Amino acid sequence: MLYNDLKLILPQFQFEGRFRNGVELTSGNVNGTYRLEYVMPDGEHKLYTLQRINPYVFKDAPKMMENILRVTSHIKDKMREENLDPDRKVLELVRCKRGNYLFQDEEGVYWRAYGFIENADALDKVHSVGQMEEVGRGFGDFQRYLSDFDAASLHETIPFFHHTTKRFYAFVRALEEDIAGRADLVEEESDEIFARRKMMGKIVKLLESGALPTRVTHNDTKANNVLLDSKTGRALCVIDLDTVMPGSSLYDYGDAIRYGASTAAEDEEDVSLIRLNLAMAEAFTKGFVEASSGFLGKDELLMLPLGAKVMTAELSMRFLTDYLNGDKYFRVRSPEHNLVRTRAQLTLLKDIEKNEQALHDIVRKMVK
Repeated sequence: MLYNDLKLILPQFQFEGRFRNGVELTSGNVNGTYRLEYVMPDGEHKLYTLQRINPYVFKDAPKMMENILRVTSHIKDKMREENLDPDRKVLELVRCKRGNYLFQDEEGVYWRAYGFIENADALDKVHSVGQMEEVGRGFGDFQRYLSDFDAASLHETIPFFHHTTKRFYAFVRALEEDIAGRADLVEEESDEIFARRKMMGKIVKLLESGALPTRVTHNDTKANNVLLDSKTGRALCVIDLDTVMPGSSLYDYGDAIRYGASTAAEDEEDVSLIRLNLAMAEAFTKGFVEASSGFLGKDELLMLPLGAKVMTAELSMRFLTDYLNGDKYFRVRSPEHNLVRTRAQLTLLKDIEKNEQALHDIVRKMVK
């Protein structure tokens, strides 16, 4: 993004140095994200991440930021208890000139900024089982550091985010209202969603009955939300904390398998390329279980594969709902983008169902 487009926003934050340039980062589906480069008086460069928060998705940005501040502060404290330096291992928010962490522009849209963590990689595509294990370790550590945090004290920044029963009703409503005139185009995909209604509601029922504990969950556990150190390859920092809320560890595990253990991108048009990579699933499970074992219960860990089915089905339904509603939630590159995503996720779901027993065997082998 050019300076002229940002010139009213940049002075609102306590950035150090003189602005040099800004580049839009396009990997995210929701917020607008920009990498900023500043030059310090000694000639050194300092990088920041600036984000325009999507007001359609996040209705209450101040509450979201309160969650992020509380969670990052807790993780820092836990790291210091272990004599670890939290530098580069936890997101560092940049204050606004008024001392808070959010700036609201003339249109009512909120902006926020972080220090950019350098010499770290956010992998849109995981290339090795070693990388996938580290992604699992990163999210497992996230669970471990927050295991004593009161999940119920967090705000629900997106109410009922993984409440699949309510999401199903929203899907049915979108199908009936047919705002974008697309319902006749998705009869087959809709039938697939209806066929999995009961399965999708299982985690919600387990949480409501108390059979599963409520945890602090990330809720967007894509591989590119764990930064890996560029030199060591080790998990460094969990990022994109907008959807940190009360939830289930099954959600985080399942979404990570859905995204990182697929043989293709979540919007792959050629569905013949899409299947579950069991080696990647095993690598993530190893890192996640080793990091969180002793903090997550045995019975809870043994239920992890259910998360892979539920999360893949849920996202299929969310993409299809957004397609029916005229693409209001997810950023799209074409009118058919959300439909492509729906078909890709349904294809992956079928292969996860085919390999469900193998997933259970992997988890059982690692849980002591």
